This record gives sequence, structure tokens and C-alpha cells, in this order.
Amino acid sequence: MNTAFPFAAAYFLTTGRIDVALVVGSLFFLVPYNLAMYGINDVFDYESDLKNPRKGGVEGALLDRGMHRVTLVAAAVTCIPFIVVLVLLGGPASWLVLAVSLFAVVAYSAPGLRFKERPFLDSITSSTHFVSPAVYGLVLAGATFTPQLIAVLAAFFLWGMASHAFGAVQDVLPDREGGIGSIATVLSAATTVRLALGAWTTAGVLMLFTEWPGPIGALFVLPYLIAVFPYRSVSDADSERANRGWKHFLWLNFLVGFLVTMLMIAWAFLRG
Repeated sequence: MNTAFPFAAAYFLTTGRIDVALVVGSLFFLVPYNLAMYGINDVFDYESDLKNPRKGGVEGALLDRGMHRVTLVAAAVTCIPFIVVLVLLGGPASWLVLAVSLFAVVAYSAPGLRFKERPFLDSITSSTHFVSPAVYGLVLAGATFTPQLIAVLAAFFLWGMASHAFGAVQDVLPDREGGIGSIATVLSAATTVRLALGAWTTAGVLMLFTEWPGPIGALFVLPYLIAVFPYRSVSDADSERANRGWKHFLWLNFLVGFLVTMLMIAWAFLRG
């Protein structure tokens, strides 16, 4: 839902209609897009996932070797038909955004690129996974990119970067053991947490410059700041303790997602 909803909301709020592009795009970003994103990751992260005690459950799959080829083939087979239809429905601008989105999906985990192992680029790419469907929906729908809309997208992007960065904190030790670089292994656990707090705070400030009732969204960063603040000084040796904060973060997404949805509905209502 964190990829299909941004696309659907952006497209529908721009056009006000339910059409083929909305349905096809929503289905694509709901299943095939995620199968590719997480499937490619699970295949090429297999060796490092074996050393990560969090993997094999709700916080990440440990994909059996026998499923690797099947997963990659399934990702390609399910994505291609949707991509073809979306290309036919769009134009050059939407093709470019879709290409960037798909490149980020592959580049994050695929050998030779492995953006997830390039500090700072890892958080940027991860955020692109979730913001690009919204940008694609806007471009496909022919939206006008006003300063207020750009502020919303920038806030969303910073939220995504902060979320990824904080998520990397809990894996500092297994990542180092597996020889994986990340924003947290380079900056240290405590510095990364503080960077995430700063990014969430900046996202909230940006929401103050959006069209009413968008500024109310500035308040939505507060639960994240409250949940993560206790880990601002966590040491690398004790970084696994941040997993508790990460679990709080996952639950907070349900609450904040609901509030964001209500805010979008209010914005559409006020626009008439």
C-alpha cells in the first residue's frame, strides 16, 4: 500500500476520475512493483540475510535458494505487461519518471549497482521507491507542479530518507559483519538517528508551506520524533536496541497513514 496508495492518491486527486490508467497503475504499484523490489532484494541479499537475526519473519524474508530464479522470473513476467500498458497510456515525461522508478528498484539490490551499500545513496534510493509512484501519478495525470506541491513531495522524500536511515541503525552490527556499507555503518548509530530526527523535523517544517489544510500535516511528524528520540545516543555496540523503536515506527505508519488520508480528503473537499 505504501507504493500503490501514493500513485492512486496523486493521480485521482489530480484528475478526479477512475479510469484505466488509475486501475492499471494502482495494480502495478500494489503487486508487481513490490515483487520486483523486494524479490530482487531477497535474492541478492541472501548471504547477508543469513547473518541477520531479524530476517526470516515479519521484518524481512529469508528466501530459500530454490526460489531465487523463480522469484526473478516472476518479477519480470508480472511487471512487463503493466509497464507496456503504462507506456502506451503516458507520454515522454511519464516514461522518464517510470524509468527512474524502475531503475531505483533494480539498482538498490542488483549486483554491480548495489545502491543499498553506498552510504547516503542507500537512503535516497529507498525513498525514491515510495515517492516516485506519487510523482509518476502526478505526471501521468498532467498535474501542475506548484511550489506547494513540490513542498509536499520534498517532505515525503525526507520522511522516506529518515525512515530508511533509522531502519539501518538496528542492522549496524550484522551489516558490518557481512561487509555491507550503509548510512548507519558510516556515520555511526547515534549520528544516523540524529540525522533521521532532523530529516523528519525538516519534513514537518516543509508542510507548513503547503496549501491549506496541508500545514496540519506538520504535526504528523511528532509521533516519529517521540518514538525515535530515545535512541539519539545509542552506541554502535547497542544499536540492535533500536529495533524496538523500529517496531513502533511500523505501527505509527498505520496511524499517520490514516491521518494523511483524512487530510487529503479534507483538501479535496475544500477545493470543491
